Amino acid sequence: MKKSMFIGSAIVSATVLTAVTFAALPDKNTAVPIPVIPYPEIQAPPPIDTYICDGCEPNENVTLSFLQVRGIKDKAALATVMGNIKQESKFIPNICEGGARVPYEQCLTGGYGIIQWTTQKRYDGLSTFCTKYECNPSTIQGQLRYMVNEPQWLDYEVHLKTEDQPIAFYMNHAYNWLGWGIHGKRTKYSHEYYNQLTKHSGNVA
Repeated sequence: MKKSMFIGSAIVSATVLTAVTFAALPDKNTAVPIPVIPYPEIQAPPPIDTYICDGCEPNENVTLSFLQVRGIKDKAALATVMGNIKQESKFIPNICEGGARVPYEQCLTGGYGIIQWTTQKRYDGLSTFCTKYECNPSTIQGQLRYMVNEPQWLDYEVHLKTEDQPIAFYMNHAYNWLGWGIHGKRTKYSHEYYNQLTKHSGNVA
């Protein structure tokens, strides 16, 4: 398949994920509505000046396109989000902490999914969100939709849209989004993604 066709498909898929306009995030007793900024539909072929990831897997490209549809345009910001997700899950949506590949309801301890939702509130929130908005909590599509509706992400997104900053800036603010216990290779991965991201030329030949 031509790369331009694949990227176009990924961006359309990413746009579909942003269709929801409100999300309910659970608390112990009540659900708190979180407003989500709607984004206009993007048609294939992908627009010029959209970043693509050379050599990336489908879930990585879907995520990259999804982030850009949400208005994150800075290369270092995109690379930092990608590096963090790779450290947490390698973009495997149905991974339970420890490595087991299981559906959402079968991950009973530890973190789950692309950013390893671990606390009871955030883990339960994934199920609540997908029940309300008819998505699958075990898939990349459902998890990306939920991820950008969490208040932790909405706070982080403000920094991601502060452009022309180094990876270290976006990584510093990423901690409040994820609250990792081990930094691991997330910075290394982010720099690798930075080198892999190239602008789509708009040439479909």
